[in-house]
Amino acid sequence: MKRLWLFLLSLALVIVFSASAFAVDVKFSGEYFAAGMYLDKVGLNKSKYTYYPIKDFTPIPTTIDSGETSTAFYFQRLRVQTDFIVSQGLKLVTQFDAMERAWGASRSTTDLPDSRSIATRAENENIAFDIAYIYYESPIGLFQVGYMPDWGWGTVFNDSEKNNPTLGVIQYILPIEPVILSATYYKLVDGNHTAVNSLSTATDSDLDKYMLGVTYGYKTNFEAGILYEYMRVAADKPVPVFGYVLKGMGFAPYFKAKYGPVYMEGELIYAWGKLEWENPSDMTGPDQDLQILLGYLNVGANLGMFYVGGTFAYVSGDDPGTKDKREDGFGVLDGGRDFNPCLIMFNEELSYWAGPLYGYPGDDPNNTSVNGSPMKNVWFLQGKAGLRPTDKLDIMASVSYAKADKKPTAQWLHKDYGWEVDLTATYKLTNNLSYMLGAGYFFTGDYYKGWSDADTDLSDDLLVINKLTLTF
Repeated sequence: MKRLWLFLLSLALVIVFSASAFAVDVKFSGEYFAAGMYLDKVGLNKSKYTYYPIKDFTPIPTTIDSGETSTAFYFQRLRVQTDFIVSQGLKLVTQFDAMERAWGASRSTTDLPDSRSIATRAENENIAFDIAYIYYESPIGLFQVGYMPDWGWGTVFNDSEKNNPTLGVIQYILPIEPVILSATYYKLVDGNHTAVNSLSTATDSDLDKYMLGVTYGYKTNFEAGILYEYMRVAADKPVPVFGYVLKGMGFAPYFKAKYGPVYMEGELIYAWGKLEWENPSDMTGPDQDLQILLGYLNVGANLGMFYVGGTFAYVSGDDPGTKDKREDGFGVLDGGRDFNPCLIMFNEELSYWAGPLYGYPGDDPNNTSVNGSPMKNVWFLQGKAGLRPTDKLDIMASVSYAKADKKPTAQWLHKDYGWEVDLTATYKLTNNLSYMLGAGYFFTGDYYKGWSDADTDLSDDLLVINKLTLTF
């Protein structure tokens, strides 16, 4: 019997070592962070009020008194990317997130998609794959096919590449130095009949996006590009009463420049199109023309161990007085989840882990004032200065101001979002391990009073965060 087992083991080893290798090499990279957050107030309202969150249906009253409640907790995430390199210029790229949770806190029980993943939040608290695509450098250009990150064009403004659900993508890139041409198709939502989705009424209720891009001088001292995008949004077409089809297109030119110690970058996004309601009524309003504008400019200078800079951002809001026009991004165009200029205002990490900060409602309960991510309906201005006394230590302070571009309703009283002062220090313990300590104080503006100055006292807010990050 022992001889038989020895023979079988030997035969198995011969088969294993004689088999062809499917992957020449495997490359791992990723990031792990553990962080602690203290938030002095989980909301901006200092007085209790009853909120009715469902419009034109039976209301569900919710009493909110968040301006006197604090929170403190730890959270973490592991992200691992694995490249299966089959041959020169051909690989399979995958990425998963694991253990994305607050330490010891209640687990998610929802099966709804995570705001930053194609998986559910419950799955991300265990393990969830977000990326799997083929990367192929062919003789006629680069092809990438599969689930990939979205919204990663130009500057960090309007980007959600790191903090957005990935999408099914077919992409072609042709480098003709110093120009790079790209053509991309995105499948965001598919309503056609499948084994899982048997709703025939949802056929053609898709969300598709098409992009053409041209970039000049990629990763040089001067880089510029322009992107054309066409999007058809029909995912909510079958929804009773509020079903619609949105057809929009736009251009997004950007530039990045560096001249000696001075650097600057900017991006402009203009989009237009048509929003057509399936069942126009008093509840939806008439069909609307889309006119959306976003702008961003960041300027700075490195002066030895010191640096200074300033940031301007604009995202158009919807004017309630123009019923036949829609000037906001309608949930499609905004500042992006990767653009986090402050620790509190418009910060994705705060919104994801602690939740958005609510103020008081407006005359329309669907227009409750809220500070969250991504940036919308805003004029934003920031000044910052920093000190790098050593290669390992970076200390930065910033002062930011924001106000709304448009009041959500005609009865809304104020536009000021408020002021914020931030101070952060980041120390590189090793080349791969860093520690960040930061504090932000938000002077809450009167925008969050909604439509009444009476019984709408506001709370300022304080955030303290520290974060240990390992990259590999």
